[in-house]
Amino acid sequence: MRHSVTPSDLAASVMAVPPLAMTADGGFSDAENAAMLQHLRDGGVTTVLYGGNALAQHWPVANYADWLDRLAAIASEDTWLLPSVGPDAGKLMDQAAVLKSRRFPVALLVPMGAPLTHDGMGAALRRFHAACGVQLLVYIKTDGYIPASLLGDLLAEGVVFGVKYAVPRQPGEADPYLRAIVAAIGADRVISGFGEPPAIPHMLDDGLAGYTAGCVCIAPSMSMALLDALKRGDRTAAERLLQPMRALEDLRGSINEIRVLHDAIGLSGLAQMGPIMPPMTPVAEADRDRVTAAARDLLTAEKDFRAAKAA
Repeated sequence: MRHSVTPSDLAASVMAVPPLAMTADGGFSDAENAAMLQHLRDGGVTTVLYGGNALAQHWPVANYADWLDRLAAIASEDTWLLPSVGPDAGKLMDQAAVLKSRRFPVALLVPMGAPLTHDGMGAALRRFHAACGVQLLVYIKTDGYIPASLLGDLLAEGVVFGVKYAVPRQPGEADPYLRAIVAAIGADRVISGFGEPPAIPHMLDDGLAGYTAGCVCIAPSMSMALLDALKRGDRTAAERLLQPMRALEDLRGSINEIRVLHDAIGLSGLAQMGPIMPPMTPVAEADRDRVTAAARDLLTAEKDFRAAKAA
């Protein structure tokens, strides 16, 4: 596991956001999490975030250190592994105490909810960084969540590393909040935060550095090729590479992003994720055939893509 990173690492790899594999009794599955990480590394992915798809905000604090240590032990030496922290300020400090004795350079800040003020949030993030020295990748999902000017101040102070931006917009809709964030901290510090489809306009039209994704967990080689196409400015190639992911992405959008990805990985035969952590529940039985077909088709497309590259 890598212990130091620079802003250029945000563009070096797709940031995969896998589920956490659990045993039948709700424990950490070393073998299946290792299989997931190996599949990603075999596909060229070197950045892995355990965030929303892993339901990281619901991890018991009592298990936090053990689960992070297990992930660090099975990650490859060149993998940048990001844990998540938060969402509340109290949990943030409990996690700072754990991270202080470990070597994670950056952690994702799970979005906080009310009650809060912007000044109070700034104070909480500064207190976290002072306690453990870990910088924060701030996950932004709602308009005006943190003022761009405050993000700029926190970046200058070394508290914030960057932003994972996932405020939903309609195609072609102006995004003054994103423009303000880019002006405050630089586009090289901002990554698109909700999968391959929005990454295309975010990177080509807004100049963002990279993206996080869930389908990359099944199709890492294809997702990395899509990232390379976007860095070249090749929209046609990016759209072509996106097509095999559309069916599963559509199901994630219509059912639930987290539940569908968790079950899809197991249903594809790639790795057994086990039971999904409460308060989530598995995909409904009525939807399982559609999820199975989309997941297996995507894994087949990934294998075919790798074979074509090797030929």
